[in-house]
Amino acid sequence: MPRRQAPSSEAPLRAQNGDRLVVRSHRVGEKRRDGDIIEVLGDDGAPPYVVRWLHDGRVTRVFPGSDSYVERLSPARLAR
Repeated sequence: MPRRQAPSSEAPLRAQNGDRLVVRSHRVGEKRRDGDIIEVLGDDGAPPYVVRWLHDGRVTRVFPGSDSYVERLSPARLAR
């Protein structure tokens, strides 16, 4: 099971290449968006991130908001 790191005022969002960025939906019935972090542009794992979105394969630079969290994927899951 991946470890989930949710942002808060006490714990800033941190990620590394290979982690998953999850953006929660804003409306009822809207799906969450998941993407693989392929590059961390901030210092010490801080945003922004370059993300490849799973639903369409697009690659974008993302400055995650409070509706986002990082899932740290296990090495076994990354090997797939």
